[in-house]
Amino acid sequence: MTIKALAFGIGLATLGASPWAFGEGNPAAGKKKAETCSGCHGEDGNSNAPIFPKLAGQHVAYLSKQLHEFRSQSRGESTMAAIAEPLSDEDIADLSAWFAKGTVHVEEEEGDYSAGERLYRGGNLAKGIPACSACHGPHGEGSGEAGFPALRGQYSAYVAKALREFKAGERRNDRNQMMRDIAAKLSDEDIGAVSDFVSVLK
Repeated sequence: MTIKALAFGIGLATLGASPWAFGEGNPAAGKKKAETCSGCHGEDGNSNAPIFPKLAGQHVAYLSKQLHEFRSQSRGESTMAAIAEPLSDEDIADLSAWFAKGTVHVEEEEGDYSAGERLYRGGNLAKGIPACSACHGPHGEGSGEAGFPALRGQYSAYVAKALREFKAGERRNDRNQMMRDIAAKLSDEDIGAVSDFVSVLK
């Protein structure tokens, strides 16, 4: 089976799952509610510290899913669990709508990203790793309908942290264990290379 065929099959399996459905939020209300988020994630959703993810321009459904799972503690992260615990469904919808309206800032950095680009666009047939682009898009735009997050412009340090957590099984909120299965096949060098590449992807 080719890498593209494997990725396509994974995508179909994920699309076959029930989508995470949420009510439509109010971005204006979300902007006000997001004031408490700005210390880590920035006033416009572009965090100033690479350990915190950029939320600007992320898909509504993905943001909502993460906040619901922080609240229920099915995604284990003590700080976010405490922050999400008092949020209502309306709060989550409003916050997600606000951040999704933003524009992610992509870092302008020179360097050799060829190894990460090869893995992102073509995968690694020998290791059975599908192309990241098959789910996350050629420009890292992801897919709101399928539940695949946008990756373009995300901090390398944060992407690497997420991949290491999936690889170790510490993060377990991926649908059908997809990311855990893929990350388990990635070397530390693979993780570093692909994380660096998505950070400059437009």
